[in-house]
Amino acid sequence: MTSLSVADDGVDVVYEGTEFRLEKPLIEDATQSDYHDVTDHDLLKLVEPNPTLSGEPRRIGDILD
Repeated sequence: MTSLSVADDGVDVVYEGTEFRLEKPLIEDATQSDYHDVTDHDLLKLVEPNPTLSGEPRRIGDILD
């Protein structure tokens, strides 16, 4: 299971027991979207090869509000 912790300047990720940080500019480059418009589903797709996506995607901007 992948864990995401969203902050104003990036996302802390735990994937298969490994912790790392995706910085805001990296996420924007990888998704070609403004950081606040990126969804949790987009983030999971960056981290996992074949993520199991459930529920409605949530925008980072909405999560931070």
